[in-house]
Amino acid sequence: MPEKADSQSWIFHRSNFVLQWRLHVLAAFVFLGLVVIGSIDGGTIRSIVESRRSTKQYSTMKPHTQHPLTNITQRQETLRNFSAITKNGTTNTPLAQESNDKKPHTQHPLTNLTQRQETLQNFSTIIKNGTTNNPLAQESNDNDTRVPPSSNIVLKNDENVSFAQKYSDGVLENLASRRNGSDGSVKWVSPELEPNLTENLLSRWLAPEGEPCRGSRTVEIVIPGLDGKDLIELTAGDSHEFGFQALDESKNLVCSGGDYFETDLSGEAWKSRPLVRDFGNGSYSILLQVHPDFSGDYNLTLILLYRHFQGLKFSPWRFVFDKQLRKFRIKFVKGGAQLPKIETCEKSDFNRDLWLGRWTRQAKNDGCQISNDGRYRCLAPDFPCQSPWCSGSLGLLESNGWVYSSHCSFRLFSADSAWNCLKNRWIFFWGDSNHVDTIRNMLNFVLDLPQIPSVPRRFDMNFSNPKDASQSVRITSIFNGHWNETMNYEGFNSLMDEGFRHLLKKYFSEETVPDTIIMNSGLHDGVHWHSFRAYSEGAGYAASFWKEVMDSVKQRGLAVPQIFYRTTIATGGYARSLAFNPNKMEVFNWVALDKFRRAGLVSGVIDNFDMTFPWHFDNRCSDGVHYGRAPAKMKWRDGEIGHQYFVDLMLAHVLLNALCSR
Repeated sequence: MPEKADSQSWIFHRSNFVLQWRLHVLAAFVFLGLVVIGSIDGGTIRSIVESRRSTKQYSTMKPHTQHPLTNITQRQETLRNFSAITKNGTTNTPLAQESNDKKPHTQHPLTNLTQRQETLQNFSTIIKNGTTNNPLAQESNDNDTRVPPSSNIVLKNDENVSFAQKYSDGVLENLASRRNGSDGSVKWVSPELEPNLTENLLSRWLAPEGEPCRGSRTVEIVIPGLDGKDLIELTAGDSHEFGFQALDESKNLVCSGGDYFETDLSGEAWKSRPLVRDFGNGSYSILLQVHPDFSGDYNLTLILLYRHFQGLKFSPWRFVFDKQLRKFRIKFVKGGAQLPKIETCEKSDFNRDLWLGRWTRQAKNDGCQISNDGRYRCLAPDFPCQSPWCSGSLGLLESNGWVYSSHCSFRLFSADSAWNCLKNRWIFFWGDSNHVDTIRNMLNFVLDLPQIPSVPRRFDMNFSNPKDASQSVRITSIFNGHWNETMNYEGFNSLMDEGFRHLLKKYFSEETVPDTIIMNSGLHDGVHWHSFRAYSEGAGYAASFWKEVMDSVKQRGLAVPQIFYRTTIATGGYARSLAFNPNKMEVFNWVALDKFRRAGLVSGVIDNFDMTFPWHFDNRCSDGVHYGRAPAKMKWRDGEIGHQYFVDLMLAHVLLNALCSR
């Protein structure tokens, strides 16, 4: 008995030890789990929540066109056609590969080349009821209650005439007999903002995912009209639209939109951002147009930067894709197309919310070297512009021949012409630190005041013509990155500070008020606002604040200042993945314009996003967030000595065009 008792005691103590050991291990795992959960910051939690909410976060433009794939019934048929062509016909769904022991799960509908061609032909030929196959003109239909497809760009009916099209391997070829305007010329492509922009964006942001394919993410695309060709030949002047389809990692169709594609069309003397339209169902199109004067060899590059609105997230660097999906060689040849002549900008030309411009090169000095003061004096100061791309002295831009134009061309101002425009005026700037650079560049390069090396974020000063003291201009600049001028990352939220609001109102309570306001916001907003919805509310408050200020001026019987909204830049190089990435800045620009337009505040728009985009792929022309840093012969962010500053100097001349146009 004692042995049995001892044995039972040993067994009891052993089992008690094992139980305690297991409890200790369990407690350790629980503690470790709490540590891991506790390490997740608010931004990560918000990102997780937003990733569930942002399935249709935005689709910011609405085309005036019915896309071939926007008919729901036909879209479903297209999806079936695209997925049903498989080896031995064993599956008919792109959403899930059914088990089949005789067939590998990796077999995809597009692996057979013959079947792939048939599939892509199906993708490119389905049209709405057979009534039209024109993706550039939206036909009215009072009985059609469907939500229009989402898109990045909208084409105006009054700017782009309806014309018949034919499909050939996915390319939408313009028929000359129907594309010409009354003057016999092809129309320039022109984008515009979608009506009720902010509400539509918010509704898409909150919309549920729906079918499973809407939760898939793009990793590849197919472009039937371009893929597989070593050299593509297109006629200059005509607009050429190519449809393409997003695919996921299993090469199944992605059936939701929101992917952010960076596009670049570059030749020896041309740089532009081709228009991309998002139809909200995984299908997109890209539209190319080059003036006949610049026919020649080009490279077309497509980069997928963000997928499914992820660039709008609070911490977008965790979601950046940044993959070059295509690079094509294209040869534009002269044909019979004649584009309307671009005229010098007038006041009405600044009414457009969105520009679709290009940089053209009028001359080049291959031997140009940076000077000791960091400047590039490649052409003589009086080197003339070539009509119609600009007027004035191109050499003043210090761009080695590059100049920007859009729906109109810009005058490059001499010091005398600029002073004649600005004399006795009061210009008020409200925005980020890019304003600071632009003002300094305008003073140094245009107004012949090189002795001013810098201006602060907040100042109110009078500047006089060094050649004529009777000519002076008052410039006020108030930084809105923060209500404290030494701090950052508030943007529109800076208006929450009562002292900052009082400071702004003070300038519009004097006996005289500024005649012109140039404003923007975006970079600091990209960091501050935790969601798109929060930013839209902040932009709405900013619009209501400025409306109150303008109403107070009007009630005093004074002339209300004209307001130009200068859109925020396309951040460059490394900054393309950060909180102020191009995807977010472009959407924020649209929302701000929408809010300020509705408040009746906007007199005109300067689209600096479009101006900077062709140069944003690296840091040759910017430090990432500024395009106008002062010239300096020193190592730049990209490792080279010196940097290009002409993009912001071009902006200074564009601002003068807006200020001085009649």
